[in-house]
Amino acid sequence: MIRQLTEQDHEMCFSLLKQQPAENLFIIGDIEAYGYEQDFQKVWGDFGKDGKLKAVLLKYEENFIPYAAGDFHAKGFAEIMLEDSNFGMMSGLKAVTAKIEPYVSHRIKRKRETYYAKCRKLNVEGVEVSAVCKAVPEDAEQLVELLNSIPEFSDSAITVERKRRGLKDGSSRSFFIKEDGKMVSTASTTAENSLSAMVVGVATDSEYKKKGYATQCMVKLCCQLLSENKELCLFYDNPAAGAIYKRIGFEDIGFWMMYTIEKKMS
Repeated sequence: MIRQLTEQDHEMCFSLLKQQPAENLFIIGDIEAYGYEQDFQKVWGDFGKDGKLKAVLLKYEENFIPYAAGDFHAKGFAEIMLEDSNFGMMSGLKAVTAKIEPYVSHRIKRKRETYYAKCRKLNVEGVEVSAVCKAVPEDAEQLVELLNSIPEFSDSAITVERKRRGLKDGSSRSFFIKEDGKMVSTASTTAENSLSAMVVGVATDSEYKKKGYATQCMVKLCCQLLSENKELCLFYDNPAAGAIYKRIGFEDIGFWMMYTIEKKMS
């Protein structure tokens, strides 16, 4: 049975989600920020015959994110999405979205698959991090300037205003290294919540590569988050990038899927 969840269901909902905090980073963060009953955000639960919650579907704006630890009513979740005139995206763990995909396949315009990895314990020894500094809101301009100078971040939607806001409200944090008076390497988080955080924006100026700066920034960042008992996760596109992350303690947890959905004609 599927029904919409309310604040009264919060404890039950989170007891399911927190079993896998990294996998549920976005759902946890959105519920903590906006709750269950907003115009732009709604949450549904799929209950077994025993009355236990076994799957969750979150809608945030036009994006739907499903999560289930095992079998669930995939067709029922698909019907909720298809009935929403604003349905424009679906994202989530491949093991979950693959069960829904057949029911929405006629509306899929594009789909993208990325590796998804998480870290619960660092595997580093002897990495010197004394040169790594923690960013404050006033560093936002230089951080964005560094990212924009690197080809793989050229299509990033990050702005100075958004970066500054994230550093100020605690939903994001960044670490960096300076050399010759300029910022040359950085690593950040995004979508931080009480249980998990996503590592993003790991980058080094091309003239300062092969010095281990990105690893130092990552280690300092990850140490701080793990000391707060947060699970870390990240997306990566190719195995070469993944090898760097695995060296410091990340392990693959599957694939994250992002579907672009054809909007329903009004």
